[in-house]
Amino acid sequence: MARVVVGLSGGVDSSVAAYLLKEQGHEVIGLFMRNWHDTTGTLEGDCPWYDDQVFAELVAKRLDIPFRFVDLSEEYKKRVVDYMFSEYEQGRTPNPDVLCNREIKFDVFLKEALKMGADFVATGHYCRKAEEVVDGRTVYRLLAGADKNKDQSYFLCQLTQEQLRYALFPIGDMLKPEVREVAQAQKLATAKRKDSQGICFVGKVDLPVFLQQQIAAKSGNVHEILPTWRGYGKAIEDDDLAALAEPFHYTVRDGKKIGTHNGAHFYTIGQRKGLGIGGRKESLFIISTDVKENVIYVGEGDSHPGLYRRALRILPHEVHWVEPSDEMQVGERRHYQVRIRYRQPLQEAEIICREDGLYILFDEPQRGIAAGQFAAWYDGEVLAGSGVIEK
Repeated sequence: MARVVVGLSGGVDSSVAAYLLKEQGHEVIGLFMRNWHDTTGTLEGDCPWYDDQVFAELVAKRLDIPFRFVDLSEEYKKRVVDYMFSEYEQGRTPNPDVLCNREIKFDVFLKEALKMGADFVATGHYCRKAEEVVDGRTVYRLLAGADKNKDQSYFLCQLTQEQLRYALFPIGDMLKPEVREVAQAQKLATAKRKDSQGICFVGKVDLPVFLQQQIAAKSGNVHEILPTWRGYGKAIEDDDLAALAEPFHYTVRDGKKIGTHNGAHFYTIGQRKGLGIGGRKESLFIISTDVKENVIYVGEGDSHPGLYRRALRILPHEVHWVEPSDEMQVGERRHYQVRIRYRQPLQEAEIICREDGLYILFDEPQRGIAAGQFAAWYDGEVLAGSGVIEK
């Protein structure tokens, strides 16, 4: 029997994770973390964290397990929110949920749990962990969740061997409807509660309003780039990786001004909503942002060539291998399945290791590649590694 500290979030997934661990005979402690106090820009109520805590306590009471509370908001602001502001300020698109898992749940929270004498920490993530012995050493593998519609392994793509060693994912082999059924059968308060959305621990936000806490709104122009723009016709060979990984670069002379915006920092590649420009046959999509000049470039229609690219690059210091011995050597090429955002179907690609970083060359052009996003690559069900997209 192990002592397991479960991150009780007030949602159904972590509630069922706690129940299953108790059923297995473990000593289970529920630990709720409060990571955010400010409600600026939040769209759901004044204190979403307070409701979460109430539900987490109700579940702990029902399961008859100890309930503890920890405030990690200082670390969360420093490690996740400040990073997020900084990235948006540079015109990049961060993924705070990936950072939250690496920096908070499996670092600061893990340390709190270990202080409580925990052997493991458990979460309600839809993913799995496997162990194998390689040269007398235990290697931990991060696997996709059994529920393909809910697989959350992408959010854990930055975890290390040390973090995985302590991690348990009790619902990783289950489907979401099965989790709901268990919660209802056990009369858990969270059984019918909706899944949380938006930024990890902050909730659903109006992003421009949220970001304006630190990034000033500043009026700028929206320019439309036509599908016939001269840069789209250039033929690039597959071995010219640097050119394939380079995003399209526009100037205001390349397109006509069709509107204004409140700050290029508040928008991301592939975004469709929030422009307020109508009267089109097809939707307008953001194809590029220039935070220096404060200009947004858009294209009409989902098939606009400015939305698509064949390759991306990850700088050497941004490349992360879940198992370090899998690391690629300069000159090596391997085939993997890759996703650049949560819930994107896995895409076939070749990863090429060069001195200036890892290049990911997709079999098919990819829509909405944005600097700052995490690309994660899989070998079958195993999430092998990840990295921050350079540009």
